[in-house]
Amino acid sequence: MPSIVMNVIYGFIALSLLILVHEFGHYLVARLANVKVLAFSLGFGKKLINFKKGETEYAISAIPLGGYVKLLGESPDDEVKEEEINRSYSHKPPFVRIMIAFAGPFFNIIFAFFLFYCVFLSGYNVLSTKVGSVENGYPAYEAGIREGDTIASINGQNISEWGELMDVMSRAKERTLKFTVKRGGDLIDYQITPKEIESKNIFGETIKRKVIGVTASNEFLTKKETLSGAFGKAGFQTYNLTKITIMGIVKLVEGSISPKQVGGPLLILEVAGKQAREGTKNLIYFIAIISINLAVINLLPIPILDGGHIMFHLIEIVIRRKISQRFIDIAQKAGMGILIAIMVLAFFNDLMRIFYGK
Repeated sequence: MPSIVMNVIYGFIALSLLILVHEFGHYLVARLANVKVLAFSLGFGKKLINFKKGETEYAISAIPLGGYVKLLGESPDDEVKEEEINRSYSHKPPFVRIMIAFAGPFFNIIFAFFLFYCVFLSGYNVLSTKVGSVENGYPAYEAGIREGDTIASINGQNISEWGELMDVMSRAKERTLKFTVKRGGDLIDYQITPKEIESKNIFGETIKRKVIGVTASNEFLTKKETLSGAFGKAGFQTYNLTKITIMGIVKLVEGSISPKQVGGPLLILEVAGKQAREGTKNLIYFIAIISINLAVINLLPIPILDGGHIMFHLIEIVIRRKISQRFIDIAQKAGMGILIAIMVLAFFNDLMRIFYGK
């Protein structure tokens, strides 16, 4: 029971932080565009805590599964005074409204980059290239590599972590590679031709990859990047995970990935708690991944999401007139139906995992 409570606490902190960053993006760009911000709420529903500062009401609301920034003129029911028309969201050019809608997901991407940067700058653990086991009958065993050896380079390219080993081997164009192995105080060269096998990628698809039949030991190295090194590594990690998230959604729509893989808030609570118990950096890394997921999902062209708003504004730019409010209302109801269906699916999958391990 204590672990469940801690999962809820860590998950709640993670979700709240990401929602705060997201809504702050909308808030900041709206203010910069001189749009009047009526409310900034963390959560939906009944306001538990609220106060007003300046022209904006700040609140923490009862349902912590989202948040919102309410802008003057955003709703067709808003009464906009003559003297405030220039500060009304609906009276701003489409390009400004696109920037406000885009700012939320963009801030989540920037936040993920910042978290990765902190992790890489403060030090992170990677698997070393020390060999844990060598599979009998595979190329490494036949060549003479043994448990406890450390692979120092491939074709003269120095490597220090297991991920580099896999990367260099997969990119190599040569059929036979020179592995330089450290054993005791000696460096020994081996000519090894990797074997191509079929395996599953992160999307569960069958792929071919090169192996030599070795597994990593459980030896970890702590690496710490320089200011510029952390910047580049965080940028690549943010780009790579954003690309993987987009590919995952595309493959889900195509049917390459089972809908059973969709997870929801309960999965986030569970994994956040687990990552927190494994260390603060693991939790930070996980929050960065969820931040990217939140950004990408919000940019989907589904009415009611930020991507849906951007889509409407782009249509306005193309057709050079406003879309009818009736069309927007119908589209947003359809969008809400899609979101509810996704949430029901996500909760169902979460409950199946928790109670039946499926």
